[in-house]
Amino acid sequence: MGGGPQVGGDLPEGAVASVNGEVLRADEYQRALEALASDRREPLGPEERRHVLDRLIDEELLVQRGLELGLARHDRRVRGDIVAAVIQSIVAQSESDPPDEAEIERFYQEQRDYFARSGRFRVRRLFVRGDPKGDGQAARARAERAAEGLAAGAPFERMVDELGDEPVAPLPDALLPAQKLREYLGPSATRRAMSLGVGGVSEPLPSGSGWQVLQLVDREAGFVPPLADLREEVRAELLRRRGDSALRDYLDALRERADLRLAPESP
Repeated sequence: MGGGPQVGGDLPEGAVASVNGEVLRADEYQRALEALASDRREPLGPEERRHVLDRLIDEELLVQRGLELGLARHDRRVRGDIVAAVIQSIVAQSESDPPDEAEIERFYQEQRDYFARSGRFRVRRLFVRGDPKGDGQAARARAERAAEGLAAGAPFERMVDELGDEPVAPLPDALLPAQKLREYLGPSATRRAMSLGVGGVSEPLPSGSGWQVLQLVDREAGFVPPLADLREEVRAELLRRRGDSALRDYLDALRERADLRLAPESP
């Protein structure tokens, strides 16, 4: 029946209104009132209270119309919002029971490798710039002589003075984690440097506009910080994995009861 609202009628307990059979809960209405009242100095009057109720009714009417138009199925943004809201509700439910100290301790012991801090490496780099007009063989030959000299015990600074060139980005003379080292050397050269023994020298390695020779000066072994230093990190990771597991279980249950059919050419 259209027209204005009907006052009274059969409403479930705890309902403040019904819109096409969909109930607006009194607690939801109360939260909306409290949100508005928090911005006011004076108590809300009847007009403000009715305004809040009208806004909830309008919102419900628009939601119902959006569903009629198929926005939940065909609008990518709306679909994404719905998916995100469902995932958030599942994860929030999994976090409703916070882990106790015994569970945090057990998770930390089981996942020590995950929480380990990588080692740090002090690497020296001798760079030889290639000749842009040549075939690069002269630069490589210089790099090979530098590698041979370093391997034979020649001072690094002397080899740089005699055979090296100034690199575009000098490598800091300090212990660096592998991730930071990779920013200067690239992944392949970093792996090679990490494979060296202390004092070891690499063969000439390609380096953009030339060649580089690496020498591992020092290394600091990786370690696992004590739980006392990682408690919040461990707790957050435990909750994250708990949420991932809850979501996977939920999706598996939905698949079990769904009528899924795949085309013959589907992967």
